[in-house]
Amino acid sequence: MDIFPLPRLGLVVPPENPLAEPEFNRLVGAELNVYSARFPLTPGMGVKETMLRYNDVLEDTLGTFGRMRLDAAVVACNASHYLLGPEGDRAFVAELSERFGYPVQSTTQAILAVCEQFGISRLTLVSPYWDWLTETSRAFWEQAGVTVDRVVLAPAVPGEKDEDHEFDPYRVTTRTLLERIRAAGLPDEGAVLFTGTGMGTLAALAELDREFRRTTLLTSNLAAAWWARRAVGAACAEVHPLLERLERGAAR
Repeated sequence: MDIFPLPRLGLVVPPENPLAEPEFNRLVGAELNVYSARFPLTPGMGVKETMLRYNDVLEDTLGTFGRMRLDAAVVACNASHYLLGPEGDRAFVAELSERFGYPVQSTTQAILAVCEQFGISRLTLVSPYWDWLTETSRAFWEQAGVTVDRVVLAPAVPGEKDEDHEFDPYRVTTRTLLERIRAAGLPDEGAVLFTGTGMGTLAALAELDREFRRTTLLTSNLAAAWWARRAVGAACAEVHPLLERLERGAAR
């Protein structure tokens, strides 16, 4: 296949995120060429300070693509956009889109686009985050009009009690996700959102598909891939099974 005519998707990723590019490439397959830029390192900063810094430097980071023609770009970082709130997030990406001349989308706004498209107004939130960021995430969705029925925590290292958990989105295992979801006893119908672009979810979703067939399974990267395909007008005979499942399941 001649790759040069394919649409180009820019992906802005936190420097330590090990999952965003691999998941995007698996989800969009031969439909798009994915090119990434990474936020700068923030030595000595805490998580919240780092997320705020990402928002400050996002325009400059997008600018590092230089004169490469992009058809669209995705900011693959939920946490920094949670801090903006739904309206601030929407205004921010709209401003960037106008500035660069191609659609720029955050993963948070991509999730909201999926919810709007398929009428999702309630969800279970699976969070790999610390308490403060989990609550910030919950508040973001509720302010956007999406009710969070419950939260399922996905720690990197589970403790005997919630307060003993160790959190790091990049170290959450498929085993932990499956154990947490199964223990939560999800309903047969409804929507589940796995938040975080650096939490590996594809293997877990493939397994959960067989157990919760009427449940809409949604992740940050899945929603962003869904949005990106539409933003660039991609079309492929072989759509990734999880994207196909999202379309089929959410449309019920």
